[in-house]
Amino acid sequence: MDRREIAALLAYIGRLDPRSIRTDEGEARDQLAQWNELLGDVPMATPHGWDARVAVRQHYRASPYQIQPADVVRPWESYRRNRLALHSDPTPSADPDDQAAWTAELVGTRRAVANGIAQPAQARAITSGQEEINPRLQARLEQIGSCIPPAARAALAPFRLARAAREAAVAQGLPDALSVRCEWCLAPVSEPCRRRRIGPNDGVRAITPRATPHPGRVDLAAQQAQQPALA
Repeated sequence: MDRREIAALLAYIGRLDPRSIRTDEGEARDQLAQWNELLGDVPMATPHGWDARVAVRQHYRASPYQIQPADVVRPWESYRRNRLALHSDPTPSADPDDQAAWTAELVGTRRAVANGIAQPAQARAITSGQEEINPRLQARLEQIGSCIPPAARAALAPFRLARAAREAAVAQGLPDALSVRCEWCLAPVSEPCRRRRIGPNDGVRAITPRATPHPGRVDLAAQQAQQPALA
């Protein structure tokens, strides 16, 4: 609040409690300076629920004592804590590689929520419907084509051989072998084929994933890809 808002608040307090009225000009000036010093960072009202006059009214409804600046500051701090407790940080739209911009947007959102300028962002529940995506994130996703940047995808390729082979096949227009179940190793959909290691007693000693799918699985995927075209 600025000095004019503080003066308006003191006038409102004077209507509720005549004991707080200062008739001497010097005392009134000192009272205004004291309240301005202690409530300078407390707003008079916010778009979402805070009003200093409501805090004053609540004080006099529950207490017979004259109000002090702390009786307004305490509800304001409680208001801020409650709003931050309800807030779940949404993913910033800034480039995550730009740490300064990412942090600044995150802090700015929290400050806006705490100060009553913006509503708290609730944690999104798992739903089956289509959720709205931030337009800036959608534009960036369309620009790079994936939530994983191409450079990061290339760096991860040696550690995700089956995934890399699947993406390379799709990029070349070949059928996605992992879209069907493998009839040879019984690998389910979206999981790579498996290689069995047999011991001397014909028992399976270990199962390791294959970097490439079994030929029969590739043929089955090609057959299923041709069926819609034939239909």
